[in-house]
Amino acid sequence: MQWFREDLCGIGSSCGPTAENDLPNLKCFSLTCYDETDAYDNQVIPILRRMTYLEKLTLYIRIRNRSTFVDGTNLHEDILIHMPRLRKFSFHIATEIRFDDSVHHLSDNDIQQTFTDIGYHQIACSVNYCRKYRAICHVFSLPFIFNRLEKITNKFPNIIFNHVIYLMVADAIPFEYEFFIRITKAFPSLKYFSIINVTPPLWNFNSYTADNIDSRSYIEYLNLTSLSVNYVDDYYIEQFLLDTKTYAPRLTEIKVHFHRLQTVTENFTRDATRYNCRNIKRLIFEKTMNYPKQLYLYFPSLED
Repeated sequence: MQWFREDLCGIGSSCGPTAENDLPNLKCFSLTCYDETDAYDNQVIPILRRMTYLEKLTLYIRIRNRSTFVDGTNLHEDILIHMPRLRKFSFHIATEIRFDDSVHHLSDNDIQQTFTDIGYHQIACSVNYCRKYRAICHVFSLPFIFNRLEKITNKFPNIIFNHVIYLMVADAIPFEYEFFIRITKAFPSLKYFSIINVTPPLWNFNSYTADNIDSRSYIEYLNLTSLSVNYVDDYYIEQFLLDTKTYAPRLTEIKVHFHRLQTVTENFTRDATRYNCRNIKRLIFEKTMNYPKQLYLYFPSLED
């Protein structure tokens, strides 16, 4: 066996090759895990250490419940020194940790330096202390080859993610208009966009709507087909439905709470948000209920 690939939603006891000896014939290995896992140290690292003849490694993993970030020093000591023949290492590693006030806050430069120290220069990183006592660190090789990226905050590297089609952004700090402009430029292939942010740029939604906050030209999402706004302030829903703010010609699916959609569209009568609703074929609400007739008139393309 020269090549092994494993794409997982989660990591369990059966992850990877099951033998316990070294794997001398294994030249290429790819592990992709989209769900967060706490099995990195006790399952993933032991498996990778057995791949002493590996020449190509691809690793996409999201780690939780760890005391420290995975950085260049960790990767070198835990994995890379056990792979003397490794020629290509493509990776995205996101580590979410808990911290208290006694913990020194690491910067992007601090993490970047750990990779420079081991001879890895084509990498980018982003460290975000985004919630009280929780922080997340993304490190990835360049160019970014993966099609999925999650838990990006207001602060992300100024590079182009050409292959990403699924993006989830989350922060306790409001997403300003400029943030979404950056998103469209950084993720030109974006198809599935999930937003989590319950804090509006301006606090009084009734007095300040997205329509009169920003008088700038609209933002184009030329490939966007699905939008998830279940856990957001009404401001963000409104921004995407106003045709003066957003142009998304391929958007056909929205995941949203019914009553929030009802509020933003003024009980499905608001003309300013009607145009961007015309092509929506699927609305995914938090629960099934008897919906008013106005909903179907407002979204004429809804499928049965």
